[in-house]
Amino acid sequence: MEKSDVMVDSNVYIDLLRARRDAVNILYQWAGERNLAVCGMIRLEVLRGVKSIKLLTRLSAFMDVMCNVPTHRNVWQDATDLAWSLDRRGVSVPGPDLIIAASAMKIGAAVLTSDAHFRHIEGLRVISPPREWFGN
Repeated sequence: MEKSDVMVDSNVYIDLLRARRDAVNILYQWAGERNLAVCGMIRLEVLRGVKSIKLLTRLSAFMDVMCNVPTHRNVWQDATDLAWSLDRRGVSVPGPDLIIAASAMKIGAAVLTSDAHFRHIEGLRVISPPREWFGN
């Protein structure tokens, strides 16, 4: 696999945390030479469910050193355009996923996710997380 920017989707963090795995360490080790990216939607979806302040602080600090993609008006427009195009084809993708996809596409990043919705988005590179991360 080529070394490129990768936006880690919310479900990867959430699934790792549910499996009682150290999401920060796993993602840091996996990243290697890749630049990890995050957007506001991912921060919101992940951090809102964290119960301990210690974990919240650790995850937030990890996200702070990633490439943070701002959600400017053009990202919202790109997400809206994606939604309109997909809807015309009969494909429904949740709004948060469209914002994440538009943010990743803005910087040319792949999305690391187990969410099948992202595979409907033309031009978006999607990477599946290794199964062993979740104890399967």
